[in-house]
Amino acid sequence: MRSPARLLLQLIIVISFILASMQATAGSQPPDPGGTPVGGGPPVGGGAPVGSGTVILIVAATAYGLYKTKALLRNKLTKASEKL
Repeated sequence: MRSPARLLLQLIIVISFILASMQATAGSQPPDPGGTPVGGGPPVGGGAPVGSGTVILIVAATAYGLYKTKALLRNKLTKASEKL
């Protein structure tokens, strides 16, 4: 079991890294090059659909999380039944 002071220190370190990375990426936008863009071709990537990939990723992550939760609960139940 970890001491509360150690957990607090770890939490402060994690939060500081998150805030530092947010500050580093919060730069200003580059200036507008001016003029009108040329070209009338299709967008880069051919207009690939991103939405369906996101749904697939969310479903896969949810299924994996449920699988891991079920395995964890099963492990806890078998350990509890062994103690009896």
